Amino acid sequence: MPTTPLTTDDLARLRKEFAADPTAKLLQNALTTAELKDVALDHDVVMTTDTTMSHQLDDWKATNQKQSGRCWLFAGLNLFRVGAAQKLNVKEFEFSQNYAMFFDKIERANYYLQAVIETADRPVDDRTVATLLEDCMGDGGQWNMFVAVIRKHGVVPKAAMPETISSEGTRQMNSSLRKILHTAARDIREAAPEARDEIVEKTLSTVWRALCLHLGTPPERFFWQWKDKDGEFHRDGEMTPQEFQQKYFAIDAEELVCLVHDPRATSAYGKTYTVDLLGNVVDAPQVVYLNVEIETMKKITADMIVGGTPVWFGCDVGQQMDRDRGIWDARLHDLESVYATALTLDKAARLDYHQTLMTHAMLFTGVDLVDGPDGGQVPRKWRVENSWGDEHADKGFYTMNDSWFDEYVFEIAAPKSMLSPELLAALDEEPTVLPAWDPMGALAR
Repeated sequence: MPTTPLTTDDLARLRKEFAADPTAKLLQNALTTAELKDVALDHDVVMTTDTTMSHQLDDWKATNQKQSGRCWLFAGLNLFRVGAAQKLNVKEFEFSQNYAMFFDKIERANYYLQAVIETADRPVDDRTVATLLEDCMGDGGQWNMFVAVIRKHGVVPKAAMPETISSEGTRQMNSSLRKILHTAARDIREAAPEARDEIVEKTLSTVWRALCLHLGTPPERFFWQWKDKDGEFHRDGEMTPQEFQQKYFAIDAEELVCLVHDPRATSAYGKTYTVDLLGNVVDAPQVVYLNVEIETMKKITADMIVGGTPVWFGCDVGQQMDRDRGIWDARLHDLESVYATALTLDKAARLDYHQTLMTHAMLFTGVDLVDGPDGGQVPRKWRVENSWGDEHADKGFYTMNDSWFDEYVFEIAAPKSMLSPELLAALDEEPTVLPAWDPMGALAR
């Protein structure tokens, strides 16, 4: 229990110090009439950040996840829609994000219920159990979870399962699903072991019903025909979601592995990690991260873009960001000058002290390479396809200065073919298990 209270003398000293600060009144006037993001904005950063790139892939429209947390699904499906649009010879194409979310949620419900059974002998206030109960039905996810869903259930074009009001705004649906799953968790923990499977079966029936009511019933088969950008008509006829994926995925999702940059002292580069009870599909391979240095991550990302492939990535999106201008820069907002203090936590310390974690997934679609001091090319800035619609930034495409990549990008999906022999070998090692509440699992929460 803290023992040192604030005294009257303490408060008088604080008041006097503030009154004596020559810039305090000016900043007070500014911050009481304008937002911090505008007052602290470094205009020099804005002036020196343009949207042009030496290598740019996107010539399509940005998508919009609206009021949902499906960024990881949007970014994943956006990665594969590029090749699909080329195969279909169309200008614009989207896979159904609603279809992918439906099966993520039914699979996640089962994963959750199985985890409740697994931890049923622990007290309800055990930290792992508490994390499990708190995170029982969100919209987030990781790269391996995306692969698990599409591997098992395939994909469909957006026309085969369009958006609904609940897919575009998931809050009320998720609230109901949490009530259903929390009730089931109580029943499972209080039931005899031989009665738990029946509770799971009944709960999954209820969850399926709720998902169908909110999102529509996912198709087992659909009829696919289209007209390409040259006006030519095509017909594939009736297809399953798995057949559609096999035909129109230009990249093998199984060949992409998750690389993370985790600089904490408790982690080591060249080693694999997983997070306890993190996943969605019970019978899928576990979520595995290969920890690499940031320069390795940046080089692979740049090489993929130069080679013609966008890159799925996870980051802490809200840090040092101007949404309207579409800029990320590590020094975009000069908070130190505003508050007259030094904010000295590095990336590792921000993770340790809960100041940063992964909050959003997007797609790199461009990079601006310049000559480096050693004669090779190095990235100056990056182009990002977000899934927040086309009203902000460059019609939904954002510019990330390289300084921001260093500080706030945490993971990418990269092909095994771009890994060194040492990193490939590390993928075969048994991963270290991080606790369920570790920030490396935050994107799924």
